[in-house]
This record gives sequence, structure tokens and C-alpha cells, in this order.
Amino acid sequence: MRGRIKPVLSAAACIVGALFLWGFWWEPSSLRVSEQCTAVKWNLEKPLRIAVLGDLHVGSPYNGLDKLNQIVEQTNAATPDLICVLGDFVVQGVVGGTYIVPELMMPTLSRLKARYGVFAVLGNHDVWLDAGRVERALEAAHIEVLEDRAVKIPIANESIWLAGISDFWTRRHNVHAALASVNDTTTPVVVLTHNPDVFPDVPGRVTLTLSAHTHGGQVRLPIIGAPIVPSKYGQRFAAGHIVENGRHLFVTTGIGTSIIPVRFRVPPTIDVLTVGASCGG
Repeated sequence: MRGRIKPVLSAAACIVGALFLWGFWWEPSSLRVSEQCTAVKWNLEKPLRIAVLGDLHVGSPYNGLDKLNQIVEQTNAATPDLICVLGDFVVQGVVGGTYIVPELMMPTLSRLKARYGVFAVLGNHDVWLDAGRVERALEAAHIEVLEDRAVKIPIANESIWLAGISDFWTRRHNVHAALASVNDTTTPVVVLTHNPDVFPDVPGRVTLTLSAHTHGGQVRLPIIGAPIVPSKYGQRFAAGHIVENGRHLFVTTGIGTSIIPVRFRVPPTIDVLTVGASCGG
């Protein structure tokens, strides 16, 4: 019996070691680009390619300035029409991380390029650090910050509204103010917000809401899903394209880590959404 137990224990130790390396090294240090179609109510002649970046948490393990450079290069290589960065540029309190001031990130982030511009909202970590400081740094990098306001973006001979709702946890998250300047009933409206918990308050007039914050739970177990999601709705808004009562939400799982430097079956991801009326071939 003892002769049989030893190989079993050795195999178990190997599996545990492999899973540890997967969650704490291999996956957090990786980066992928996910191209997908997001079908919504869309009356523009052509779909729009939107690159979605969330939870950069620059300074978290395996996620320094060199990684940020890689993120920018791969985002630009996807040739998006629009780039939306959904907050939590900085990080505090992650095991093994190194705090990086927002100003050091901006020479790299300033190289993000998209035909119709680069826009951002702030996340809870940005507000906890200093919202004004992070916003000023982003504006210096030619990234427009939308906090409870909207802008109309010309798209060829058409246009879309792009609105930003401030962070659900730390700011006013005034949905009414964010959409106050939307003065027509037909132009597509894309909302940016850090935390998806604001989604139940987003009106049906909005075409698509983009958010981050959850990190997809950072750990996604088979069958169970994500055991811990930083949302009062649990797994309801954990990740991906969610449709409720005809309203559309996309939650990116983001790139960095916070609190615990682990990712398991939730790889760091640059999402590139082709937003249009159909996903047909």
C-alpha cells in the first residue's frame, strides 16, 4: 500500500505545483487580444471596431511599463476605430506589486492611436490615489476623460454619442448628467463606466454599456465559475456580453491584478469589439 501512496502523492504535488505556476505566473504574465462581434441595435451604415482596455493596474506583478508598451503595441496593431480605457490605471496594495505614478505611464499611453480617438473613465483605484492627478495625466497624454458627460463623435457622414459615467463606488455616478446632452433618439449611444453595478440604472436609450472592474473574478473554476466577484450582483455582471431586457452590457476581464496577484482561466485580455447590427457572415 505504501508503495502505491508515494506515486499518488508525487503526482498530486506535481499537479498542485503546476496549478500554482499557472495562476501566479504563467497566466498573469500573459496577454491576448480577443476579437468578437457584439450585435446591438445599430443604425450606422458600418459597424465600429472598439478596443476595450480595463484595469491596467500598472505596477501589479508582471505588469510594469514594459508590459504597458506591449499592450499599446498590440492594441494599435488591431487597428480599432475607437479606444476606450475603463479605469484603474494605478494599483495599490497588491502582493508583489510596485507602485508606479500615473505620470510615468503617460508617455506610453499617449501612443494609443485610433481613427476616432482615445477616451477614458476613472476607476476606484484612480480616485483612491487622486482623481484629479490621474485625470490631468491622461489629458496630457491626449486621452479625453469622460466623467458624467457625453461627446458626439463624427463617424464618416454619421455619428455616435460617447458618454462616461463616473465610478459607482467612489463618485457621483450620475447617469442623468452623463446623458444630459444626448439630444436625439436615433444616434447610437455607447456608455463607458468602470463598475458594471451601475448598469441597472442605464436607460434603454443607450445602445451599449462598456465596463470593467470585476477582473472576471480573476479566478474562474470549472462548473462553479468565479467564486469571488467584486460586485453586489455576484456573477451576474462578471464578464462578457450580457443582455437584459434588450439592453446590452459588455464587461472586460481586464489586464492587471489587485489584492491577490492571481489569474486562473481569466487571462489578461485586450478586447476588440466589432459593434454592429449583426454577427452574420
